[in-house]
Amino acid sequence: MTELPLVVGVDGSAGSMPAVDWAVDEAARHGLSLRLIHGSLWERYEALTPSAGPARPTGRTMADHIVASAAERAARRHPDVKVTTDVLLADAADALLHEGNNATALITGSRGRGGLRQLALGSVALSVAARAHCPVIVMRGGHAGPAGPHDRILLGAGGPATGAEAARFAFREAEAHGCVLDAVRAWRCPAREAADEDTLAEAPGRDHEVRARAELDALLRDPMADHPGVRTHRTTLEGPAGTVLVHRSAVAHLVIVGARRRQGHFGLQLGRVAHTLLHHAGCPVAVVPQRV
Repeated sequence: MTELPLVVGVDGSAGSMPAVDWAVDEAARHGLSLRLIHGSLWERYEALTPSAGPARPTGRTMADHIVASAAERAARRHPDVKVTTDVLLADAADALLHEGNNATALITGSRGRGGLRQLALGSVALSVAARAHCPVIVMRGGHAGPAGPHDRILLGAGGPATGAEAARFAFREAEAHGCVLDAVRAWRCPAREAADEDTLAEAPGRDHEVRARAELDALLRDPMADHPGVRTHRTTLEGPAGTVLVHRSAVAHLVIVGARRRQGHFGLQLGRVAHTLLHHAGCPVAVVPQRV
């Protein structure tokens, strides 16, 4: 069976260039093809723009130039990776979501050409990460992120309803990169927060930690058996999961979290932890959906 390509959204912005670099590296590592797409409603915008004045490149001409430049960049980086391009007459987010139906993963920059500089995450990246039915990787962490020296993949281990696909994805990535898999399960103890005396909360705290360890072990059991060569470091930490993972993402190559996708449910389907990481992580973020 032919493997589906990695699909990258390109818009000519500086933010989309790290996405192209990351994607072509991943394609070479996994033996996949690369598909570069640009979505724009240029015909609609040009119909509303007066034609008077000096001639300017049409929207289609600019779009073709954007994908051609991205393809040249990918070819220079990995000449052996097969690269295809396409320009779609669609909103950027809708174009990516459509392509995601036939993709191994979608890869996008954190902010596009139209994003306000003060925003940590653009609307296209957020919409795609929250709605796609395949894994979505959003480039965060600045220019050093994809090419950084970190030798670990960070997994934010969720529960069985959201974390199983993310765990399998994390093991595949760790194996392909030859990285340590840092699997982290955060836990909280409301009784400890409300107690006046530390001693009153010791037993409930231990119970929460033991449960977190058991859940982490259960989540990792099957993918560990499938990828016995992956070095795994398991950690359970007390605290808000988003805060814990943002802190650890500073020394990670990639952070991975799961997201629930309910059949027939429209709108954004993104948990609090994934939302926090997409806005604040110090490295690229992979959101891996799980159907429920």
